[in-house]
Amino acid sequence: MKSFNNYSLISSLCSLAVGILLVAMPGVAAVYLVITIGMLFMIPGLVGVATYLMALRRGETSSRSLFPLVAVGSILFGLWLIIMPNFFIEVIMYILGVLLVLAGLNQLAAFVSARTYTTVPLGWYIIPVLVFIAGLVILFNPFDAAELPFIVLGSAFIVYSLTDLIRLFKYRKRNEDIQEAEEVKDEKEEKKIEENKEGYSVNVPKKYNGI
Repeated sequence: MKSFNNYSLISSLCSLAVGILLVAMPGVAAVYLVITIGMLFMIPGLVGVATYLMALRRGETSSRSLFPLVAVGSILFGLWLIIMPNFFIEVIMYILGVLLVLAGLNQLAAFVSARTYTTVPLGWYIIPVLVFIAGLVILFNPFDAAELPFIVLGSAFIVYSLTDLIRLFKYRKRNEDIQEAEEVKDEKEEKKIEENKEGYSVNVPKKYNGI
């Protein structure tokens, strides 16, 4: 149980550290995420090209066989992500911003069109307007918008780790109290047993004391 508590303590402290880093440096986290994705594209591409070259060397295939273009494309795409992560983040966020703007406008147009044959409550316009505004914010500031999910994730890590640390310390204090109470109880029982033994030896007749 003690080793499990130590593991939980270390896990919570690590989660707290990760959360603080994500909140303090969300831009760095976004860049490293893109670099990691680039590496994940490169690895299967390299494996595919290496497998083709090894088969060609062993004579299991000929130079006329189909060259693994998909693998080469995967390597090149992975290299692009690793070399230019900021560019990739901005492109993705621009695409997301355009999609959100179009989605908001499309839903607003649908509600306006629906008013010709039914009543549309004013509250229904809130969501598409918010979606439209979110798209504009992303378009005008794509990199900061990309940092927001990491800030939210980091905050979640911090809240989780602090909650777990509080639980661990309360659990440890409770265990210490229980252990202390059990020790006091054991001492009382041992004392009672000793008193019973002394009382028994006093009450036994002398002729049986030598037995």
